[in-house]
Amino acid sequence: MPLDNSPVIETLGRFTLELRFEDVPGPVIAQTQSLLLDLVGVAAAGAAAEGGRIARDMAAAFFLADTPERSARILFDGRPASAVGAAYAGATQIDNFDGHDGYAPCKGHIGVAVLPALLAFAETGAPVSGREALVCLVLGYEIASRAGLALHASVSDYHTSGAWNALAVAAIGSRLRGLDAARLRQAVGIAEYHGPRSQMMREVDNPTMLHDGSGWGALAGVTAVFLAERGFTGAPAVTVEGEAVAQIWSDLGTAWLTAEQYIKPYPVCRWAHAPIDAALMLRRDHGLSGDDVASVEIATFHESARLAAGMPDSTAMAQYSLAFPVAAALARGRVGPDEVLGSGLADPAIARLVANTTVREEPSYDARFPEGRWGDVTLVLKDGRRLATPGINARGGPDAPLAPGEVTAKFRDFAEPVLGRTRAGEIEDAVAALHDPESRLAPLQDLVLTDATRRIRD
Repeated sequence: MPLDNSPVIETLGRFTLELRFEDVPGPVIAQTQSLLLDLVGVAAAGAAAEGGRIARDMAAAFFLADTPERSARILFDGRPASAVGAAYAGATQIDNFDGHDGYAPCKGHIGVAVLPALLAFAETGAPVSGREALVCLVLGYEIASRAGLALHASVSDYHTSGAWNALAVAAIGSRLRGLDAARLRQAVGIAEYHGPRSQMMREVDNPTMLHDGSGWGALAGVTAVFLAERGFTGAPAVTVEGEAVAQIWSDLGTAWLTAEQYIKPYPVCRWAHAPIDAALMLRRDHGLSGDDVASVEIATFHESARLAAGMPDSTAMAQYSLAFPVAAALARGRVGPDEVLGSGLADPAIARLVANTTVREEPSYDARFPEGRWGDVTLVLKDGRRLATPGINARGGPDAPLAPGEVTAKFRDFAEPVLGRTRAGEIEDAVAALHDPESRLAPLQDLVLTDATRRIRD
């Protein structure tokens, strides 16, 4: 059946092409800057992940531009690729280090695709102001959030984020490339049609470098813009124009879903975060070390209980594990890059606790998903005591946001070992300056689109 939901299309066109910095509430801009800083830190740490390295090499070898003017530098790599290749590589790199932001009702992620796409479009077009960059990120979060809600409301399967963050990428590119509303509609339609509707639980059950499909979401979205720019047609996008989802788009530009994005404290699937916090609480409150613990009992919701249970043999499995990050929290008092990317994967103290962990599904936590990610932990100590926590919800979302100081501390923890303190500090300053009237995106581009891998190798 042909679709032409004109009121939604008109709203989408006005919002995408006419949104001004002054139209966005100040707290939303501040949240966007926090999301941006966090994403850059995750991307820097993710440069060491094997999946990110393969994606960068793939883009540099096979996704090339025909002229230097159409080239874009690859995130934390510096080699040239096409805008399509640079966006794909950057999104895959972030996706392969699961510390990036997300939107709980969609059970997925937005910044992972929209930031690399923004940088790629900025490399191949006119210079972008700092305020325009922030507006582009805001409209990306707003459009992707609603596209994800619309997809989940209209289909039965649980699809990866690339299925819907591709539409936000297409919107950002349409704005920066100067497309009109008619071609924006085509770009969004192309992006939705080719966005990867891959089944997320397949990846959860079998963790690999595929992760959340956002590399291909970014690729589909950027490609859609350049196709629409040349006259390729692709409308309509059913998650935008379908009558059944019109209500989801009715508050675009008045309700700001950017403010509802969460920022993760730990670089693993957020489904494991409540048990991690519970384990850290018991460790701190009772002065424990991992050596004090005989066994671990975790109660969580169904999807979380399907996360990997054994000792992971790869970074991908570590990020989609439940027992492993809880054990790391108990053994080391933290879950950070070294636990997921480095020595944690071969730590016998962590392995012992993983082997002595049991998981059960708790119906009351099932009922609170996806809006909440609840869990609790009981520790059986070697001296026979049992210590238990109440139910805990994952932190970082609008109901329990991380403090600005926590976001900055996480960025430094992730970025400084890779980039060094000086460059990390310059990135902090560049992100903070973007809201200034005279600011440009270019200084941040130069800081994040040059090689970070040499320091990793050394």
